Amino acid sequence: VQLQAFGGGLVQAGGSLTLSCAASGRTFSRRAMAWFRQAPGKEREFVAGIRWNTVYADSVKGRFTISRDNDENTVTLQMDSLKPQDTGVYYCAAGPSRTPGTEERWYDSWGQGTQVTVSS
Repeated sequence: VQLQAFGGGLVQAGGSLTLSCAASGRTFSRRAMAWFRQAPGKEREFVAGIRWNTVYADSVKGRFTISRDNDENTVTLQMDSLKPQDTGVYYCAAGPSRTPGTEERWYDSWGQGTQVTVSS
């Protein structure tokens, strides 16, 4: 599956952004989908994942919501109450696991990334 992420941008702290990821291929509904992010100078980290269930990093629980539309082959990350520490490049990923894993090794397809910058 090929992935394309979009929707990043610059927002003030406390604001909201919506990221979307469009997937190609006929197996989308059977794939676990996730968002990861990489801040400058840091390793890429898990943000949220979805298949039949959803999983969130502790740092975004209650602020971010991941959802998917299997008819449109899209996965969306709604980000509210953004903080400067949410700044980074956000990547969508797809993997064959039955549940969304929190580690990169569970995903075999990656999008190109979209920049999110939260100013204080």
